Amino acid sequence: MLEQKIIRILDHVLQLGDRGINFNNSTLLLCNVPEFDSMAVVSVLTAIEEEFGISVDDDEISASIFETVGSLVAFVESKLT
Repeated sequence: MLEQKIIRILDHVLQLGDRGINFNNSTLLLCNVPEFDSMAVVSVLTAIEEEFGISVDDDEISASIFETVGSLVAFVESKLT
């Protein structure tokens, strides 16, 4: 369920036109999805913060979080617990 919510956020924020429905836990994000640039990172994080009522500090952000859908889901899970 969390994975699907994250995928919907990615699809919407990156304006993938439903290409995101084919994403799964192992889908590579950085350097694999052209729309996922530095500005998109900020937009995705903002959408995640709003959707889940969490706050992400600047010092928590690293490229490893955005390596795959699964790594992003794991990060959000860690913020929710």
